[in-house]
Amino acid sequence: MEKIIIDILGWAGTILYLIAYGLVSAKKVEGDSWLYQGLNLFAGALLIINTLYLRAYPSAGLNIAWVGIAFVTLGRKVWMKS
Repeated sequence: MEKIIIDILGWAGTILYLIAYGLVSAKKVEGDSWLYQGLNLFAGALLIINTLYLRAYPSAGLNIAWVGIAFVTLGRKVWMKS
């Protein structure tokens, strides 16, 4: 059962990454938008769980970096607003 949940989290993260990329590619959102960065952050978190569970450390590293970029971008947006 645990493996099934981890797989579902991984697939959900993958789908969210694809949705985010599709939205930017279709010019429906900007690359620094809250929606795009939020989708990337959430998708990355799901995939970090999945890849660490599967011991796919290079993929985990990539997703950690991806989430870090989303945090920095969103943090910059908050900082510029205040």
